[in-house]
Amino acid sequence: MRFLTNTITKASISRCIIVNSSVQSTSFRSHARNGAPLSLFRATTAWPSSTFKPAAYPSSASVTTAATASPTPAQKTAESKPTVDVTVKVPSLPVSFEDISRALYRIQSGIKRTHCDMSKFLSELCGCNIYLKKDFTQFTGSFKERGGRNSLMLLSPEAKKQGVITASAGNHALALAWHGKDLNIPVICVMPTTAPLAKVDKCRKFGANVILHGEHIGEAKQFAQKEYPALKYINGYDDPEIIAGAGTMGIEILEQTPNVEVILVPVGGAGLIAGVSLAVKTIRPDVQVIGVEPENVASYAAALKAGKPVNGFKEATLADGLAVPVVGPTSFEVARHFVDDTCTVSEKMIALAMLRLIEMDKLVVEGGGAAALAAILPGGPLFGKYNGKNVCVLLCGGNIDTSVLGRVIDRGLAADHRLIRFSATVSDRPGGIAKLARDMADLGVSVKDIYHERAWLHSRVDQVIVKCVVETTGLAHSEKMFAALKEKGYPISERD
Repeated sequence: MRFLTNTITKASISRCIIVNSSVQSTSFRSHARNGAPLSLFRATTAWPSSTFKPAAYPSSASVTTAATASPTPAQKTAESKPTVDVTVKVPSLPVSFEDISRALYRIQSGIKRTHCDMSKFLSELCGCNIYLKKDFTQFTGSFKERGGRNSLMLLSPEAKKQGVITASAGNHALALAWHGKDLNIPVICVMPTTAPLAKVDKCRKFGANVILHGEHIGEAKQFAQKEYPALKYINGYDDPEIIAGAGTMGIEILEQTPNVEVILVPVGGAGLIAGVSLAVKTIRPDVQVIGVEPENVASYAAALKAGKPVNGFKEATLADGLAVPVVGPTSFEVARHFVDDTCTVSEKMIALAMLRLIEMDKLVVEGGGAAALAAILPGGPLFGKYNGKNVCVLLCGGNIDTSVLGRVIDRGLAADHRLIRFSATVSDRPGGIAKLARDMADLGVSVKDIYHERAWLHSRVDQVIVKCVVETTGLAHSEKMFAALKEKGYPISERD
């Protein structure tokens, strides 16, 4: 029997790469030692050569490998294929794979197993196979139900009787309110005064005691912990129970799309990506887990750069569910070991992603729910990077006010060059504006709004500036319109 043993420091926590090999079978299991949340991965792989390279990873771990010759008659030759036994030891973390496995069983009585379907239209648009994990179809409209129910079910009998308190502007409050009602556990939700009225009203209908306090979630949290110190405070993105509950989505994805190669996860407080990455990397280390944040609140990227959670808030974002200025320390400690990479998306791309989901798949999601898709659309930072691969996109929330939805659709149309704003100079005599409108109609352009000004044109008294908002079929149609109008003698300015 022949052994090959390597010990590597700062090596891959989540995966080992075997070069020029043919993987026949792989199995992983996680263990807890002496009750500590310690993940231990084990892989058994058949491979034809002794070329082995562990992938570098920015963390401290030790990897031990052992190769033994198979004693079967079919492998008695000198060139018989060895079996590699890979054991990877991860530093003690506040959440383990066992926590996620137990949570999956624990919450199944009250959590919907959401669909993970392939989108043919988006796949063609993005150049890869896009699978949509539709967790926004949970009863309260977001993935927050997973962690919320898990936290409530893990309370002691005394704590269940006493009740819990949380601070949230929306999805987490809705999740706790609904499952608190289902489990007969009193829930107090402290919501900032800026919280959407529709969400406030829903929490009350679910039976929660809603208190409006503070301008933002930070002030609401301080109030909750100060005024109700005896109650269990449930953090919506940083408690270990919340992370474990969120991680159950990762297991579902691997069961529903066993051929998945890349998973795109929206990042706010980092609780979702911490749980999903831990679950996925334990079972399938080869799957890439990529975090996606809005450019305006890239708190996870800021934490990675600083080496600890720091304030990453710049300004408000359309993805309000991801607008967490500082990621949770517990979530960051878990996620930094398993997440492969992160990227940011602009407000324009988020709006465009929401529009694409509405038009192509008839799905209405909030800004945070569409952020992951925004990264891989044409114009996004990941477009073209995973051509031909199987990519799962997490749609984690669908709670958006109808008034906001209308504005988002307009922004999406503008980002798609289908809603155009410009100014043109026309004759101030009767029929001048009508002639411009007729010329645009002949080009197939629909006039949505038109307004004329006389006071701010100083060159000629017989002309007027006309500001137009029009609808076209896209960029090519818009360029054709501008070229035709200029050819007809209309000076064009302030073009958007």
